[in-house]
Amino acid sequence: MPRLSVRQRVFLTFAGLAVAALAMLALALWGGQNRAATGANGYLFAFILGGFGLVGMIAGVWLMFDETIAKPVDRIAADLRSRTHAGLSHPIDPATARHLGDLGPAADAMTRALSASTVDAAQRVASETARLSAEAKRLTALLTEIPVATILCSADDRIVLYDGQAAQVLAQIAVPRLGARLGAYFDARAIQAARGKLARSGKDVSFAASGIDGAQSFEMQMKHMDGGGYLLIIDAATVRLAPEGNRPLTFDFDLLDRAPALALAETPLRALCFAVFDTETTGLLPHKDEIVQIAARRIFGGRLVEGEVLDMLVDPGRPIPPAATKVHGISDFMVAGKPDPDAAARAFHHFCEDAVIVAHNAPFDMAFLRRRSAQNGLTWDHPILDTVLLSAVLFGAAAPHTLDAICERLDVTIPARARHTALGDAEATARVLLRMLPMLEARGLDTFGKVIRETTQHGRLLQDLNAAPQA
Repeated sequence: MPRLSVRQRVFLTFAGLAVAALAMLALALWGGQNRAATGANGYLFAFILGGFGLVGMIAGVWLMFDETIAKPVDRIAADLRSRTHAGLSHPIDPATARHLGDLGPAADAMTRALSASTVDAAQRVASETARLSAEAKRLTALLTEIPVATILCSADDRIVLYDGQAAQVLAQIAVPRLGARLGAYFDARAIQAARGKLARSGKDVSFAASGIDGAQSFEMQMKHMDGGGYLLIIDAATVRLAPEGNRPLTFDFDLLDRAPALALAETPLRALCFAVFDTETTGLLPHKDEIVQIAARRIFGGRLVEGEVLDMLVDPGRPIPPAATKVHGISDFMVAGKPDPDAAARAFHHFCEDAVIVAHNAPFDMAFLRRRSAQNGLTWDHPILDTVLLSAVLFGAAAPHTLDAICERLDVTIPARARHTALGDAEATARVLLRMLPMLEARGLDTFGKVIRETTQHGRLLQDLNAAPQA
């Protein structure tokens, strides 16, 4: 039947069903007549035999339609969305549409045509992007030679821009983060006092502020910025900075004009900050095993922010089983003298402040963090997205939802040496999420609340932690 059209296949299927139904009815009547001849209720026997036979045939036809039409149509629809909204280019698998006649080739031809029509526009954008990138590199090189660290803040004290030297200053306290409040790094009272002086005098204010860890004091100057916000300049000559190459400016000027915060459920996906993380552990039992590595990447403004990375080896306080080392490559020697699990948890907790936590199979990773909440005093009440559940929403519960399967489906490459490392898997999960966001928006799931309502419908596949009590 490979050359038959979909209409011919459907016709033959229903014709076969009609013939089988007539045969079943004839068999039921014949059996009922024979039963009646022995004095039994022939009509009841014919009804039971015919009824069960018809139900069985209908169930068989439904299973056949589900496997050959319904599931392939869902897979092709998901493929079309991924190509349209996630920018994928690999062809539609012919095996998926082998029972759907010309639908598969037609869908593949359409996506190829659309891709070809965007090549010229993409080339023009790439050319302009390269020009702007070259200018940005020259500006970065110039700023690197100036012995000051520059941070631009919004009117509500959130970091809008920081240069390479400012990144080093912030990193001495915690991982630098766009959108983070300045008080997460420096003494908030000193910052507020300087802001008060700036508002009263309108002139630049020089002051000193210590880091929240109390390890250093920084000489600073605060300048008013037209259009709102202020510029914070730190005398980098007085700060211990490591010699390193030019680091790009990191910024998101939308923070200067950000609208008042909405309730989380109503917040657009694009307006959310995501902390995408993964862990490697001594074993698979969260109630007794420990973390040996934790890593995370931040997505802000719909993009991975370069340099905003957490990557920590962790001393679990116990020997790492050889079987676990064989998986992730982390040995006892590598973690000797590294931070303990509580210190790692505190570092990650700071990293994901004001962010939605994202993980692949989040219940597993979060269980390790929540188990120690009582002893380290951390509250894990963050909103959480799980790429397993997002995959089920986009591709159906029947599709495979391993990280490798999703990466293959979305053209995300995990280098072999990075697989089963916390940073490599966190990076892959982050890139998967970036591919999924436009696909979710295209389905009308453009706010956090709408997405969660969809993921909770797949609770039998994996627990949605947003509905779970927080530790």
